[in-house]
Amino acid sequence: MNKTTIDKPTATPPGRHAHHDRRWLALIVLCLGVLMIVLDTTIVNVALPSIKTDLKFSATTLAWVVNAYMLTYGGFLLLGGRLGDLYGHRRLFLIGIVVFTLASMACGLSSTQAALVIARCVQGLGGAVVTAVALSLIMDLFTEAADRARAMGVYGFVCAGGGSLGAMLGGVLTSSLSWHWVFLVNLPIGIGVVVLSLRLLPAVSGQAASRHLDVLGAVTVTTALMLAVYAIVNGNEMGWTSQRTLGQLLVAIALLALFLLIEARVRVPLMPLRLFRLRNLVVSNVVGVLWAAAMFAWFFLSALYMQLVLGYNPMQVGLAFLPANLIMAAFSLGISAKLVMRFGIRRPLAFGLLLAAAGLLLFARAPVDGHFVIDILPGMVLLGLGAGIALNPVLLAAMSDVSPSESGLASGVVNTAFMMGGALGLAILASLAASRSEGLLASDYPSVVALASGYQAAFLVGACFAALGALLGAALLRANLVAAEGDQAVSMP
Repeated sequence: MNKTTIDKPTATPPGRHAHHDRRWLALIVLCLGVLMIVLDTTIVNVALPSIKTDLKFSATTLAWVVNAYMLTYGGFLLLGGRLGDLYGHRRLFLIGIVVFTLASMACGLSSTQAALVIARCVQGLGGAVVTAVALSLIMDLFTEAADRARAMGVYGFVCAGGGSLGAMLGGVLTSSLSWHWVFLVNLPIGIGVVVLSLRLLPAVSGQAASRHLDVLGAVTVTTALMLAVYAIVNGNEMGWTSQRTLGQLLVAIALLALFLLIEARVRVPLMPLRLFRLRNLVVSNVVGVLWAAAMFAWFFLSALYMQLVLGYNPMQVGLAFLPANLIMAAFSLGISAKLVMRFGIRRPLAFGLLLAAAGLLLFARAPVDGHFVIDILPGMVLLGLGAGIALNPVLLAAMSDVSPSESGLASGVVNTAFMMGGALGLAILASLAASRSEGLLASDYPSVVALASGYQAAFLVGACFAALGALLGAALLRANLVAAEGDQAVSMP
């Protein structure tokens, strides 16, 4: 039986790191690389009106500036993680950063619609590779329980807080310079990350037993994920019950079934099916889907609520997220690690998701004439606490049962779960909000009332997603009972 343990602190292996403290510098470099990727999921949203005017996109084709990135990003996460296991996590991280940086330059210099959309596709590919191996590099760098928990907290904060930072930064760059700079700002960061990575990241070779790549499995799962993302991001526009959307989803499901059949029979599978016998990996991924569905939708819809109902400008929206970011930082950068070392993975995860559910319930009553201090700040505080406490345990649970030779694959799986959960949750809840609002508009309700009511319905369902994630985590995760000092651990069956 697999046991989930948090190892006793051990000496850093000879040759792995030149100096013990260099690991934290390496973590900063890793997080800078990941921050670029996270920022690019939201920083472009504020610039879309300017891009539409400058490159003469239609309302329909403009969506591809976002969708092209999401398509390749979601499709290549799993393959990127496996390639890291085969050929070395640092090597793939560097390749991903270089591809992402060059694609960012191409985006910033684009003068036609086609050039921008193609460059965004390449950006998503580079971003998928970086994201898929980043968690594995953290596992390579930090072998001690307490240090690993703190490092995961830093990584979790970057992932959770980067989105709202992107919205604020996008507003500043677009208003003060031009839309081109939301992409060009990645150039100096990317160059710096490559130079520092060569000096600080451990050059550990691939740890997989075989260098054989399951090509047929890679093609089927990548195609299936890309097709599923395509169907999801276009579901609201095409209609969820349209033949096109249903057909794409059915083909994606069929390809995933074919992928599982291939993996059961191939000699060296891309994803060994025995991974699905690891309870913590499976449960944490299900929880991750629910968590991302709630949080992605909250971020997107709360920004719309503040802009379209309360009349906030983009800069005010970015600042409104600041309390949640600061609380997230305080917990992710230290307090969350202490909670994990004191209480294990299960209880902080469940408690954090329940706090997030409570925050979403507060947003579910946000009125038309809402005030920041009364109607927005309390929910932001609870969601900041929830994200700061829960994200670190989710990531630790997902990575805790796998061997080093499969850490890249596990990292790709958990990131795919977050991405697919976020895309699906956003599509479902945005569709729910739009349907509710349209129904009220048809009944002659004022537009602002109809919009607010639609957002409230979506926030309520999002709260149910977060609460369900908390219940599943509390009931099904195998518990770690870790001593407060972090120097011993006991596994519970």
